[in-house]
Amino acid sequence: MIEDIRKKVQERYGKIAAGAGAASCCGPTKSGCGCSQPVNQVLSQSVGYSDRELKSIPQEANLGLGCGNPLALASLRQGETVLDLGSGGGIDCFLASQQVGSQGRVIGVDMTPDMIHLARENAAKGNYHNVEFRLGEIEHLPVADNSVDAAISNCVINLSTQKEQVFREIFRVLKPGGRMMVSDIVLTKQLPERIKKSVEAYTGCIAGALSRQDYLEAIQKAGFSQVKVMSETGVPVDLWSDFPINESTGGAKISKTDIKEALQAVTSAKIYAEKKV
Repeated sequence: MIEDIRKKVQERYGKIAAGAGAASCCGPTKSGCGCSQPVNQVLSQSVGYSDRELKSIPQEANLGLGCGNPLALASLRQGETVLDLGSGGGIDCFLASQQVGSQGRVIGVDMTPDMIHLARENAAKGNYHNVEFRLGEIEHLPVADNSVDAAISNCVINLSTQKEQVFREIFRVLKPGGRMMVSDIVLTKQLPERIKKSVEAYTGCIAGALSRQDYLEAIQKAGFSQVKVMSETGVPVDLWSDFPINESTGGAKISKTDIKEALQAVTSAKIYAEKKV
């Protein structure tokens, strides 16, 4: 089951990378969201990215996959080394590179070859000499121990079937005194059973989410201190629900109404934690 979910996640986000831009966190959509802007730009603005930020990076880097802006509270400094888990098209890596400067370094890790290819193309297009992208799993990061100052992630850890292992890996690669800032989906109440059993809903950032309490406890178990929710917002339900659910569970098709109901049970949380010196 774990490998099946991993494969489905990789397939879905590989297709999104190939489409390079027509996607939401919950999957590809060709909807215009009722306005003249591309859907990926509308989605990113709705979760905390400014128009200035989005205009400062290659357009293809913004796939509309985030559930928040982890850099908004990360307080990155010149010369730091930053790791982005599930870097996608590179949006957060490129924004981080502007904050750490030419003496800093940004490493993006993604398990989807098509995403790595897209991100590297975007880096070349934008002349980001201090950014690199590595193919790898966030449960087994291709990064040395005690080597990064800050770790960020945006709506990705909920996709892992081994979340505690992910947090242990982040703890391993952070330097003593390093910090983690993630934007992710957490549950505020139980999901409907049909959604919990849906692989499509899992790859769409919903069914794999933990409760807020379980998420925070998983971080603490990995060894982190100062674990806290910095801010929390609802998700843009009308935008996120506009994606196809084609599978059936127990003979009942998962409808857009089902997805909207499920999205009422989730929230986007920005969570901070530190590795003690």
